[in-house]
Amino acid sequence: MIEYERYTLNNGLTVILHHDDSTPLVAVNILYKVGSKNENPEKTGFAHLFEHLMFGGSKNVSSFDTIMQNAGGDNNAFTNSDLTNFYDIMPSDNLETALWLESDRMMQLDFSQKNLDIQKKVVVEEFKETCLNKPYGDLWHHLSSLTYKTHPYQWPTIGKIPKHIEDAELSDVKSFFNNYYTPSNAILVLSGKFDTNDAKRKIDKWFGSIPAGETFLDKVPTEDVQNEKRTEKLFRNVPSDAYYLAFHIVDRKHKDFATYDIISDILSGGRSSRFYQNLLKGSALFSNVSAYITGTIDPGLFVVEARYLNDADVDQGISMIWQELDRLKLEKVADQELQKIKNSMISSICFSEVSIVHKAINLAYYEMLGNVDLINNQEEEYNQVTSEDIIRLANQTFVESNSSEIYYLKKSEATEIT
Repeated sequence: MIEYERYTLNNGLTVILHHDDSTPLVAVNILYKVGSKNENPEKTGFAHLFEHLMFGGSKNVSSFDTIMQNAGGDNNAFTNSDLTNFYDIMPSDNLETALWLESDRMMQLDFSQKNLDIQKKVVVEEFKETCLNKPYGDLWHHLSSLTYKTHPYQWPTIGKIPKHIEDAELSDVKSFFNNYYTPSNAILVLSGKFDTNDAKRKIDKWFGSIPAGETFLDKVPTEDVQNEKRTEKLFRNVPSDAYYLAFHIVDRKHKDFATYDIISDILSGGRSSRFYQNLLKGSALFSNVSAYITGTIDPGLFVVEARYLNDADVDQGISMIWQELDRLKLEKVADQELQKIKNSMISSICFSEVSIVHKAINLAYYEMLGNVDLINNQEEEYNQVTSEDIIRLANQTFVESNSSEIYYLKKSEATEIT
Protein backbone atom coordinates (compact mmCIF):
# COMPACT_ATOMS: atom_id res chain seq x y z
CA MET A 1 0.00 0.00 0.00
CA ILE A 2 1.45 3.35 -1.06
CA GLU A 3 0.26 6.13 1.22
CA TYR A 4 0.12 9.65 -0.12
CA GLU A 5 -1.35 13.10 0.35
CA ARG A 6 -2.91 14.89 -2.58
CA TYR A 7 -3.85 18.54 -2.89
CA THR A 8 -4.08 21.32 -5.49
CA LEU A 9 -2.52 24.78 -5.56
CA ASN A 10 -4.63 27.81 -6.46
CA ASN A 11 -3.10 27.85 -9.96
CA GLY A 12 -4.30 24.30 -10.63
CA LEU A 13 -1.06 22.41 -10.04
CA THR A 14 -1.83 18.96 -8.61
CA VAL A 15 0.59 17.94 -5.84
CA ILE A 16 1.09 14.43 -4.47
CA LEU A 17 3.38 13.73 -1.50
CA HIS A 18 4.62 10.24 -0.62
CA HIS A 19 6.84 10.15 2.46
CA ASP A 20 9.48 7.40 2.72
CA ASP A 21 12.08 7.59 5.53
CA SER A 22 13.89 4.44 4.39
CA THR A 23 16.04 6.47 2.00
CA PRO A 24 18.17 9.61 2.32
CA LEU A 25 16.99 10.69 -1.12
CA VAL A 26 13.98 12.44 -2.58
CA ALA A 27 12.51 12.11 -6.07
CA VAL A 28 10.78 15.05 -7.71
CA ASN A 29 8.59 14.17 -10.66
CA ILE A 30 6.61 16.49 -12.92
CA LEU A 31 4.22 15.05 -15.47
CA TYR A 32 2.78 17.31 -18.16
CA LYS A 33 -0.42 16.04 -19.75
CA VAL A 34 0.82 16.43 -23.30
CA GLY A 35 2.16 13.87 -25.75
CA SER A 36 2.39 13.39 -29.47
CA LYS A 37 -1.38 12.84 -29.69
CA ASN A 38 -1.82 16.54 -28.85
CA GLU A 39 0.18 17.74 -31.85
CA ASN A 40 -0.94 19.37 -35.08
CA PRO A 41 -0.79 16.65 -37.80
CA GLU A 42 1.24 19.11 -39.89
CA LYS A 43 3.64 19.91 -37.02
CA THR A 44 4.47 16.59 -35.38
CA GLY A 45 7.34 15.78 -33.04
CA PHE A 46 6.80 18.88 -30.89
CA ALA A 47 6.26 17.03 -27.60
CA HIS A 48 9.54 15.20 -28.11
CA LEU A 49 11.26 18.43 -29.14
CA PHE A 50 10.10 20.00 -25.87
CA GLU A 51 11.61 17.17 -23.87
CA HIS A 52 14.94 18.46 -25.23
CA LEU A 53 14.12 22.17 -25.00
CA MET A 54 13.27 21.84 -21.30
CA PHE A 55 16.96 21.12 -20.61
CA GLY A 56 18.22 24.01 -22.75
CA GLY A 57 17.93 26.75 -20.15
CA SER A 58 15.22 28.89 -18.56
CA LYS A 59 14.78 32.42 -17.23
CA ASN A 60 17.20 32.09 -14.29
CA VAL A 61 19.01 28.85 -15.16
CA SER A 62 21.51 28.68 -17.99
CA SER A 63 22.47 25.03 -17.40
CA PHE A 64 19.91 22.75 -15.76
CA ASP A 65 22.20 19.71 -15.62
CA THR A 66 25.17 21.55 -14.11
CA ILE A 67 23.18 22.84 -11.15
CA MET A 68 21.51 19.46 -10.69
CA GLN A 69 24.85 17.64 -10.63
CA ASN A 70 26.40 20.19 -8.26
CA ALA A 71 23.56 19.42 -5.86
CA GLY A 72 24.39 15.71 -6.02
CA GLY A 73 21.36 14.96 -8.17
CA ASP A 74 20.52 13.18 -11.37
CA ASN A 75 17.64 13.67 -13.78
CA ASN A 76 16.02 12.39 -16.93
CA ALA A 77 12.82 12.58 -18.95
CA PHE A 78 10.66 10.65 -21.38
CA THR A 79 7.88 11.44 -23.82
CA ASN A 80 5.25 9.18 -25.34
CA SER A 81 2.01 9.58 -27.20
CA ASP A 82 0.08 10.58 -24.06
CA LEU A 83 2.41 12.49 -21.73
CA THR A 84 5.77 14.10 -21.06
CA ASN A 85 7.53 13.26 -17.79
CA PHE A 86 10.54 14.81 -16.03
CA TYR A 87 12.13 13.35 -12.90
CA ASP A 88 14.96 14.31 -10.56
CA ILE A 89 16.54 12.41 -7.69
CA MET A 90 18.89 13.92 -5.14
CA PRO A 91 19.81 14.07 -1.43
CA SER A 92 16.75 15.18 0.48
CA ASP A 93 18.66 18.18 1.91
CA ASN A 94 18.74 19.62 -1.62
CA LEU A 95 15.02 19.24 -2.35
CA GLU A 96 14.62 22.99 -2.79
CA THR A 97 17.17 23.02 -5.61
CA ALA A 98 15.06 20.58 -7.63
CA LEU A 99 11.88 22.56 -6.93
CA TRP A 100 13.57 25.80 -8.03
CA LEU A 101 14.88 24.22 -11.25
CA GLU A 102 11.56 22.67 -12.18
CA SER A 103 9.56 25.79 -11.37
CA ASP A 104 11.89 28.01 -13.38
CA ARG A 105 11.47 26.03 -16.57
CA MET A 106 7.73 25.76 -16.01
CA MET A 107 7.60 29.54 -15.57
CA GLN A 108 9.63 30.49 -18.64
CA LEU A 109 11.91 28.54 -20.95
CA ASP A 110 14.77 30.06 -22.88
CA PHE A 111 12.97 30.76 -26.14
CA SER A 112 16.05 32.01 -27.96
CA GLN A 113 16.54 31.20 -31.62
CA LYS A 114 19.98 29.81 -30.76
CA ASN A 115 18.60 27.30 -28.27
CA LEU A 116 15.81 26.27 -30.62
CA ASP A 117 18.24 25.72 -33.50
CA ILE A 118 20.52 23.60 -31.33
CA GLN A 119 17.72 21.34 -30.10
CA LYS A 120 16.18 21.04 -33.57
CA LYS A 121 19.48 19.69 -34.87
CA VAL A 122 19.70 17.22 -31.99
CA VAL A 123 16.17 15.93 -32.57
CA VAL A 124 16.58 15.67 -36.35
CA GLU A 125 19.81 13.71 -35.90
CA GLU A 126 18.05 11.40 -33.46
CA PHE A 127 15.28 10.88 -36.03
CA LYS A 128 17.85 9.96 -38.69
CA GLU A 129 19.81 7.70 -36.37
CA THR A 130 16.90 5.76 -34.86
CA CYS A 131 14.38 5.74 -37.70
CA LEU A 132 16.05 6.28 -41.06
CA ASN A 133 19.50 4.70 -40.66
CA LYS A 134 18.68 1.80 -38.35
CA PRO A 135 17.37 -1.58 -39.56
CA TYR A 136 13.59 -1.76 -38.99
CA GLY A 137 13.78 1.80 -37.61
CA ASP A 138 10.82 3.10 -39.60
CA LEU A 139 8.54 0.24 -38.56
CA TRP A 140 6.41 2.33 -36.19
CA HIS A 141 5.88 5.02 -38.78
CA HIS A 142 4.25 2.42 -41.00
CA LEU A 143 2.49 0.37 -38.31
CA SER A 144 1.00 3.48 -36.68
CA SER A 145 -0.39 4.85 -39.92
CA LEU A 146 -1.68 1.42 -40.94
CA THR A 147 -3.56 0.78 -37.69
CA TYR A 148 -4.86 4.29 -36.96
CA LYS A 149 -6.70 6.32 -39.59
CA THR A 150 -8.22 9.15 -37.53
CA HIS A 151 -6.68 9.07 -34.04
CA PRO A 152 -3.33 10.90 -33.67
CA TYR A 153 -1.68 7.67 -32.57
CA GLN A 154 -1.20 7.38 -36.34
CA TRP A 155 2.29 8.87 -35.99
CA PRO A 156 5.07 7.90 -33.53
CA THR A 157 6.30 10.17 -30.76
CA ILE A 158 9.36 11.28 -32.69
CA GLY A 159 7.10 12.70 -35.41
CA LYS A 160 6.08 11.90 -38.97
CA ILE A 161 9.03 13.42 -40.84
CA PRO A 162 12.15 15.42 -39.87
CA LYS A 163 10.89 18.40 -41.86
CA HIS A 164 8.20 19.11 -39.26
CA ILE A 165 10.95 19.81 -36.72
CA GLU A 166 13.26 21.49 -39.22
CA ASP A 167 10.49 23.98 -40.05
CA ALA A 168 9.54 24.71 -36.42
CA GLU A 169 9.59 28.43 -35.67
CA LEU A 170 9.79 30.30 -32.38
CA SER A 171 6.14 31.27 -32.62
CA ASP A 172 5.15 27.59 -32.98
CA VAL A 173 7.27 26.64 -29.98
CA LYS A 174 5.93 29.43 -27.76
CA SER A 175 2.34 28.58 -28.63
CA PHE A 176 2.85 24.89 -27.83
CA PHE A 177 4.52 25.75 -24.52
CA ASN A 178 1.80 28.19 -23.46
CA ASN A 179 -0.93 25.66 -24.24
CA TYR A 180 0.46 22.69 -22.34
CA TYR A 181 3.34 23.46 -19.96
CA THR A 182 1.23 25.17 -17.33
CA PRO A 183 0.48 24.39 -13.67
CA SER A 184 -3.11 23.44 -14.46
CA ASN A 185 -1.85 20.82 -16.93
CA ALA A 186 0.83 19.37 -14.66
CA ILE A 187 1.20 16.95 -11.75
CA LEU A 188 4.02 17.36 -9.21
CA VAL A 189 5.00 14.37 -7.08
CA LEU A 190 7.51 14.12 -4.24
CA SER A 191 8.59 10.66 -3.13
CA GLY A 192 11.21 9.96 -0.48
CA LYS A 193 12.56 11.62 2.63
CA PHE A 194 11.23 15.10 3.41
CA ASP A 195 9.39 17.01 6.08
CA THR A 196 5.81 17.36 4.85
CA ASN A 197 5.11 20.86 6.16
CA ASP A 198 8.49 22.12 4.96
CA ALA A 199 7.94 20.56 1.53
CA LYS A 200 4.53 22.21 1.22
CA ARG A 201 6.02 25.62 2.04
CA LYS A 202 8.74 25.18 -0.56
CA ILE A 203 6.31 23.96 -3.21
CA ASP A 204 4.10 26.98 -2.63
CA LYS A 205 7.14 29.27 -2.66
CA TRP A 206 8.39 28.08 -6.04
CA PHE A 207 5.21 27.06 -7.86
CA GLY A 208 2.40 28.99 -6.22
CA SER A 209 3.01 32.26 -8.07
CA ILE A 210 3.22 30.74 -11.56
CA PRO A 211 0.16 31.82 -13.59
CA ALA A 212 -2.31 28.99 -14.12
CA GLY A 213 -2.59 29.57 -17.85
CA GLU A 214 -5.64 28.84 -19.91
CA THR A 215 -7.10 25.36 -19.81
CA PHE A 216 -6.47 23.94 -23.26
CA LEU A 217 -8.73 21.00 -24.01
CA ASP A 218 -7.92 18.91 -27.06
CA LYS A 219 -10.67 17.13 -28.91
CA VAL A 220 -8.80 13.98 -29.84
CA PRO A 221 -10.74 12.12 -32.54
CA THR A 222 -11.98 8.63 -31.79
CA GLU A 223 -10.72 5.81 -33.98
CA ASP A 224 -13.44 3.98 -35.90
CA VAL A 225 -13.82 0.23 -35.47
CA GLN A 226 -11.62 -1.64 -37.95
CA ASN A 227 -13.65 -4.02 -40.09
CA GLU A 228 -11.13 -5.30 -42.63
CA LYS A 229 -7.68 -6.81 -42.69
CA ARG A 230 -4.91 -4.37 -43.60
CA THR A 231 -1.60 -5.43 -45.14
CA GLU A 232 1.55 -3.57 -46.11
CA LYS A 233 4.80 -4.91 -47.55
CA LEU A 234 8.11 -3.11 -47.09
CA PHE A 235 11.38 -4.00 -48.76
CA ARG A 236 14.49 -2.77 -47.00
CA ASN A 237 18.20 -3.41 -46.56
CA VAL A 238 17.78 -5.44 -43.37
CA PRO A 239 19.61 -8.56 -42.17
CA SER A 240 16.51 -10.79 -42.10
CA ASP A 241 12.81 -10.86 -42.87
CA ALA A 242 10.39 -9.73 -40.17
CA TYR A 243 6.64 -9.79 -39.66
CA TYR A 244 4.46 -7.55 -37.51
CA LEU A 245 0.83 -8.21 -36.59
CA ALA A 246 -1.33 -5.73 -34.66
CA PHE A 247 -4.85 -5.83 -33.22
CA HIS A 248 -6.90 -3.01 -31.71
CA ILE A 249 -7.60 -3.39 -27.99
CA VAL A 250 -9.08 -1.35 -25.14
CA ASP A 251 -7.82 1.82 -23.44
CA ARG A 252 -5.66 1.83 -20.30
CA LYS A 253 -8.59 2.46 -17.92
CA HIS A 254 -10.75 -0.37 -19.28
CA LYS A 255 -11.44 -3.34 -17.02
CA ASP A 256 -10.10 -5.73 -19.69
CA PHE A 257 -6.68 -4.07 -19.89
CA ALA A 258 -5.12 -6.41 -17.32
CA THR A 259 -6.39 -9.44 -19.23
CA TYR A 260 -4.67 -8.28 -22.42
CA ASP A 261 -1.49 -7.74 -20.43
CA ILE A 262 -1.68 -11.29 -19.10
CA ILE A 263 -2.34 -12.70 -22.58
CA SER A 264 0.82 -11.02 -23.87
CA ASP A 265 2.83 -12.67 -21.09
CA ILE A 266 1.24 -16.07 -21.72
CA LEU A 267 2.53 -15.79 -25.26
CA SER A 268 5.96 -14.29 -24.67
CA GLY A 269 6.69 -13.73 -21.00
CA GLY A 270 10.00 -15.52 -20.65
CA ARG A 271 11.40 -18.95 -21.47
CA SER A 272 8.34 -20.87 -20.35
CA SER A 273 6.01 -18.83 -22.57
CA ARG A 274 4.17 -20.37 -25.50
CA PHE A 275 6.01 -18.43 -28.20
CA TYR A 276 9.37 -19.40 -26.75
CA GLN A 277 8.52 -23.06 -26.27
CA ASN A 278 6.53 -23.66 -29.44
CA LEU A 279 7.91 -21.18 -31.98
CA LEU A 280 11.51 -20.56 -30.98
CA LYS A 281 12.45 -23.93 -29.50
CA GLY A 282 9.83 -25.81 -31.47
CA SER A 283 10.86 -24.69 -34.97
CA ALA A 284 13.83 -23.52 -37.04
CA LEU A 285 12.03 -20.45 -38.42
CA PHE A 286 12.43 -17.65 -35.91
CA SER A 287 15.27 -15.77 -34.26
CA ASN A 288 12.78 -13.94 -32.06
CA VAL A 289 9.03 -13.79 -31.48
CA SER A 290 7.34 -11.51 -28.96
CA ALA A 291 3.96 -10.13 -28.02
CA TYR A 292 3.14 -6.96 -26.09
CA ILE A 293 0.52 -4.26 -25.62
CA THR A 294 1.16 -0.57 -26.25
CA GLY A 295 -0.52 0.47 -22.99
CA THR A 296 -1.74 3.81 -24.29
CA ILE A 297 -4.32 5.86 -22.41
CA ASP A 298 -6.68 5.81 -25.41
CA PRO A 299 -7.47 2.45 -27.08
CA GLY A 300 -4.20 0.78 -27.98
CA LEU A 301 -2.72 -2.18 -29.80
CA PHE A 302 -1.78 -5.80 -29.15
CA VAL A 303 1.34 -6.40 -31.22
CA VAL A 304 3.17 -9.54 -32.31
CA GLU A 305 6.70 -9.15 -33.67
CA ALA A 306 8.65 -11.91 -35.40
CA ARG A 307 12.18 -11.96 -36.80
CA TYR A 308 13.11 -14.85 -39.06
CA LEU A 309 16.21 -16.93 -39.51
CA ASN A 310 17.85 -16.77 -42.92
CA ASP A 311 15.74 -18.18 -45.78
CA ALA A 312 12.93 -19.18 -43.42
CA ASP A 313 9.43 -19.49 -44.85
CA VAL A 314 7.65 -16.33 -43.75
CA ASP A 315 4.14 -17.60 -44.45
CA GLN A 316 4.78 -20.79 -42.52
CA GLY A 317 5.84 -18.71 -39.55
CA ILE A 318 2.69 -16.59 -39.79
CA SER A 319 0.59 -19.74 -39.77
CA MET A 320 2.32 -20.90 -36.59
CA ILE A 321 1.71 -17.54 -34.91
CA TRP A 322 -2.00 -17.74 -35.73
CA GLN A 323 -2.13 -21.28 -34.36
CA GLU A 324 -0.99 -19.96 -30.98
CA LEU A 325 -3.53 -17.12 -31.09
CA ASP A 326 -6.30 -19.54 -32.05
CA ARG A 327 -5.39 -21.85 -29.16
CA LEU A 328 -6.29 -19.03 -26.80
CA LYS A 329 -9.76 -18.89 -28.35
CA LEU A 330 -10.47 -22.58 -27.87
CA GLU A 331 -8.47 -23.95 -24.96
CA LYS A 332 -8.81 -22.88 -21.36
CA VAL A 333 -5.51 -21.69 -19.93
CA ALA A 334 -4.54 -24.06 -17.15
CA ASP A 335 -4.91 -22.68 -13.63
CA GLN A 336 -1.23 -23.30 -12.90
CA GLU A 337 -0.07 -21.45 -16.03
CA LEU A 338 -2.36 -18.52 -15.35
CA GLN A 339 -1.34 -18.25 -11.70
CA LYS A 340 2.32 -18.34 -12.63
CA ILE A 341 1.83 -15.36 -14.95
CA LYS A 342 -0.11 -13.46 -12.28
CA ASN A 343 2.59 -14.12 -9.69
CA SER A 344 5.26 -12.85 -12.04
CA MET A 345 3.35 -9.66 -12.81
CA ILE A 346 2.50 -8.94 -9.19
CA SER A 347 6.13 -9.55 -8.26
CA SER A 348 7.22 -6.99 -10.87
CA ILE A 349 4.75 -4.47 -9.44
CA CYS A 350 6.10 -5.00 -5.92
CA PHE A 351 9.73 -4.63 -7.01
CA SER A 352 8.91 -1.44 -8.93
CA GLU A 353 7.53 0.08 -5.73
CA VAL A 354 10.91 -0.24 -4.01
CA SER A 355 12.26 2.66 -6.07
CA ILE A 356 11.16 6.15 -5.02
CA VAL A 357 11.54 7.30 -8.63
CA HIS A 358 9.21 4.58 -9.90
CA LYS A 359 6.70 5.38 -7.20
CA ALA A 360 6.81 9.07 -8.09
CA ILE A 361 6.32 8.35 -11.79
CA ASN A 362 3.49 5.90 -11.14
CA LEU A 363 1.67 8.21 -8.74
CA ALA A 364 1.73 10.94 -11.37
CA TYR A 365 0.59 8.53 -14.06
CA TYR A 366 -2.39 7.19 -12.12
CA GLU A 367 -3.38 10.72 -11.18
CA MET A 368 -3.41 11.51 -14.89
CA LEU A 369 -5.68 8.50 -15.44
CA GLY A 370 -8.15 10.17 -13.13
CA ASN A 371 -7.69 8.30 -9.86
CA VAL A 372 -4.32 8.18 -8.15
CA ASP A 373 -5.52 5.42 -5.81
CA LEU A 374 -5.49 3.04 -8.76
CA ILE A 375 -1.82 2.57 -7.92
CA ASN A 376 -2.96 0.51 -4.93
CA ASN A 377 -5.37 -1.63 -6.98
CA GLN A 378 -2.90 -3.07 -9.49
CA GLU A 379 -2.61 -6.49 -7.85
CA GLU A 380 -6.38 -6.78 -7.61
CA GLU A 381 -6.72 -5.99 -11.33
CA TYR A 382 -4.53 -8.95 -12.26
CA ASN A 383 -5.83 -11.34 -9.63
CA GLN A 384 -9.38 -10.93 -10.95
CA VAL A 385 -8.51 -12.14 -14.46
CA THR A 386 -9.97 -15.56 -15.29
CA SER A 387 -9.37 -18.10 -18.04
CA GLU A 388 -12.89 -17.31 -19.29
CA ASP A 389 -11.85 -13.67 -19.71
CA ILE A 390 -8.90 -14.79 -21.84
CA ILE A 391 -11.07 -16.92 -24.12
CA ARG A 392 -13.61 -14.11 -24.47
CA LEU A 393 -11.06 -11.48 -25.44
CA ALA A 394 -9.07 -13.80 -27.69
CA ASN A 395 -12.21 -14.55 -29.72
CA GLN A 396 -13.14 -10.88 -29.78
CA THR A 397 -9.69 -9.57 -30.70
CA PHE A 398 -7.64 -12.08 -32.69
CA VAL A 399 -9.69 -11.99 -35.87
CA GLU A 400 -8.57 -11.02 -39.35
CA SER A 401 -10.99 -8.11 -39.65
CA ASN A 402 -9.27 -6.51 -36.63
CA SER A 403 -5.74 -7.20 -37.84
CA SER A 404 -3.05 -5.11 -39.51
CA GLU A 405 0.09 -6.81 -40.75
CA ILE A 406 3.42 -5.61 -42.09
CA TYR A 407 5.81 -7.80 -44.01
CA TYR A 408 9.26 -6.27 -43.47
CA LEU A 409 11.35 -8.10 -46.05
CA LYS A 410 14.93 -8.13 -47.22
CA LYS A 411 15.46 -6.11 -50.35
CA SER A 412 16.73 -8.06 -53.37
CA GLU A 413 16.46 -8.05 -57.13
CA ALA A 414 13.50 -10.38 -56.87
CA THR A 415 11.62 -8.12 -54.47
CA GLU A 416 12.34 -4.65 -55.86
CA ILE A 417 9.30 -2.37 -55.77
CA THR A 418 8.50 -1.02 -59.18
